[in-house]
Amino acid sequence: MKPTFLQTLVLAWLMLLSVVVQAQGEAFVAVGGAIRSGSSKDLAQYFGSSVELGFNGDKQSYSATQAEFVMKDFFSKNPQASFDFNHYLNGPEGTKLGVGKYKSKNGVYDVYVKMKQDHGTLVVDAIDFTKGEE
Repeated sequence: MKPTFLQTLVLAWLMLLSVVVQAQGEAFVAVGGAIRSGSSKDLAQYFGSSVELGFNGDKQSYSATQAEFVMKDFFSKNPQASFDFNHYLNGPEGTKLGVGKYKSKNGVYDVYVKMKQDHGTLVVDAIDFTKGEE
């Protein structure tokens, strides 16, 4: 049985889609690893010059250095049990969004990480932790 043009087109589209999803995921591997290990120092390596951090709706912009200390405080108060990204989305102007779950000994947080292009490199522009349910 010969493949039809439509079958070939669908297969090519699915292969392209899997490559795009994989590329998005790779942009978040190091950031996810830093969050997973609870390392503000490792996470700060991927911060832009300023970072918006949000905790349960309270959002504030910080310099990269300040944001590192804020994340260190968060990780010390909410020791990680696990973290994984569940979804990746493309935003306008090359921004990328990763959505995940951070499980700590004090509860579960929905996590949104926004990355943007800065001189050809993806950097963390915003992180939002919202306490949710398991």
